[in-house]
Amino acid sequence: MKRFLILAVIAVIAYSTREAWINPAKNAVASSVDSIRSWSDSTDLSFSSFDDFLDSLFGDFIRNDANEWTEVEPPSLTEPDEQLFSIHSIELGDSREFVEEELGEEVRSSENEYNVDWYTYHKDYHHFVMVAYDDEHVVKGLYTNQDLIASPTEITHGSEQQHVRNQLGEPASAIQKGLTSYQMNDDQEHDLFQLDNSYVTIFYDEHQDTTVTAIQIIDQDLEQNKNSLYAEPSQELKEGFEYQLFDLTNAARVQHELPILEWDDAVRETARKHSTDMADHNYFNHTNLEGQSPFDRLQEDNIRFTTAGENLAFGQMSSIFAHEGLMNSLGHRESILHEDFRNLGVGVDFNDDAQPFYTEKFFTS
Repeated sequence: MKRFLILAVIAVIAYSTREAWINPAKNAVASSVDSIRSWSDSTDLSFSSFDDFLDSLFGDFIRNDANEWTEVEPPSLTEPDEQLFSIHSIELGDSREFVEEELGEEVRSSENEYNVDWYTYHKDYHHFVMVAYDDEHVVKGLYTNQDLIASPTEITHGSEQQHVRNQLGEPASAIQKGLTSYQMNDDQEHDLFQLDNSYVTIFYDEHQDTTVTAIQIIDQDLEQNKNSLYAEPSQELKEGFEYQLFDLTNAARVQHELPILEWDDAVRETARKHSTDMADHNYFNHTNLEGQSPFDRLQEDNIRFTTAGENLAFGQMSSIFAHEGLMNSLGHRESILHEDFRNLGVGVDFNDDAQPFYTEKFFTS
């Protein structure tokens, strides 16, 4: 309390002498690296009230306790009974009742590319699991990007790619949808295996010696019911991809011992407008056709920020594939794992070929 009173006194003095230091600060220009910019010339250093001024100085100090990373005891994992993999002791074919006995109630549900929902389970993004159910409340899909994998193959989070391939064999190079075969593994960022009447995708972290960073398991019937690579666009799918990218980002930050980000609706609209613009006008760039930068667009929408960054992705068939691709691109990874960011808004839209455009806008106000 004494510390906060001292800070408040300093704030009063600083506010009363603001003209002496705000103008020089407005002229400060910091470095720009990989779509991350701090204290840019579009930063808003004007304050409409003393409350705004206090928040700009001490907002992070007050909010840090809610956002900071905290260690959580790892769960006890059991190997699967019927399948080759389990996630947090859950495997395909388990009942929703069993899942919720193990994990509690879902934190969020949102539509995915299989025309069912991903249900997310976590404790402040620790022990993060996504589960998809069929109409009978039976598990048909699983995903995690944390250390929750169990298997008799001894493949776990952090396993080397060669160990995975030694245990599971040669990965599939394509997936068949009707009469069309879709190439799946050009870049070696992930391997696809058809196992136990399911499709198992192992994702690798190229910045951690190409080791396992995530796993997705999809029931064979659920996969084959999706008759093309891209899902039919809808408002529900758009919102689903947006919230899923947000959740995936926070789960990755927790895995790297970083504070979680807060969702921002206003910035989601700014991000979505850029995705729509790219989809409608067939381009893919941080700078739009009017020459506006990501920071110009934030300023146009009256978003105040001191630090901001933007990630773009295009053409990945789901939020999961978009996120894993971004994590393997160093500049985008730095935005996702930037320790100074506090907020995130995600916007998605689709072009006429149903291909998604993803825009992530990170910032600190």
